[in-house]
Amino acid sequence: HSVVHSIIYDDTKGKAIGVRVIDANTKETIEYFSKVIFLNAGTVNTTAILLNSKSNTFQEGLGNESDVLGRYLMDHDFRGHARGRIEGYEDSYYNGHRPTGLYMPRFRNYKNDKQQGFLRGYAYQLGAGRGAGNWRPGDPKIGTDFKDKLTEFGSWGMGMGPMGEQLPYAENRITLNKEQTDDWGVPLIEVDAEFKDNENVMLEDALNSAAEMMEAFGCKDVSTSIDPKWNVGLGIHEMGTARMGHSPKDSVLNKFNQVHNAKNVFVTDGACMTSSACQNPSLTYMAITARASNYAIDELKKGNL
Repeated sequence: HSVVHSIIYDDTKGKAIGVRVIDANTKETIEYFSKVIFLNAGTVNTTAILLNSKSNTFQEGLGNESDVLGRYLMDHDFRGHARGRIEGYEDSYYNGHRPTGLYMPRFRNYKNDKQQGFLRGYAYQLGAGRGAGNWRPGDPKIGTDFKDKLTEFGSWGMGMGPMGEQLPYAENRITLNKEQTDDWGVPLIEVDAEFKDNENVMLEDALNSAAEMMEAFGCKDVSTSIDPKWNVGLGIHEMGTARMGHSPKDSVLNKFNQVHNAKNVFVTDGACMTSSACQNPSLTYMAITARASNYAIDELKKGNL
């Protein structure tokens, strides 16, 4: 029942000394103290906590010396989908109903493939299966025949969903509302982000390529679509906003995931990423966390933290 409010920074000591939380039930403020702090609340919430962690040294948020904190928000582009019907295999009833999921790695702008219209590339997540039911629009929606059709397997189909890389843009960002707070007094988070021309051109190529491949291996009635309501964040692969780099002038964290001028604070979730690539990112976060944890232990033993 703890809602994290902010990290406590001691201007005299020049380092963070603890975390301030709000009891979700009593709304009492409680402070916990530690030599080292790992902030991994998920990209958006991690950065919101940093932005809300203000002191004389960091008046615009912990680590926000050059207005970089909150910027370069990224997500994977899942707006498009390609689908098609596969004829035959109607006797495959008990086995093979839902073949295992497939993944096709990036091939655009890779090695000898150079595209003129966009930077970076995309991967595909694929799946195949039989529809649940042989009912068709126009068939009666009542009676024995209707119920029988719903219990039968329909035709085989295939789907391909591109996972496109979004470029880091400074104007894609999160900020804190200066007037409104939630029930625990924490400023509300505001998001201003969009997919831009590079992602739009990439998505068009991804859907055209998907349709071409599906038709080549025999799919019928191939179609593609784009969800007009899909926006940054719905892919739930948020990254960036507290990115790593060499200098506090253009980044928040150093190469060991430490806040540049508050080195006992580590951020190792998606907020630290500088680019989004086109793979599922969770294993990367885990590897970065293990690396930073090992480094923090060594620095503690040396008395540097």
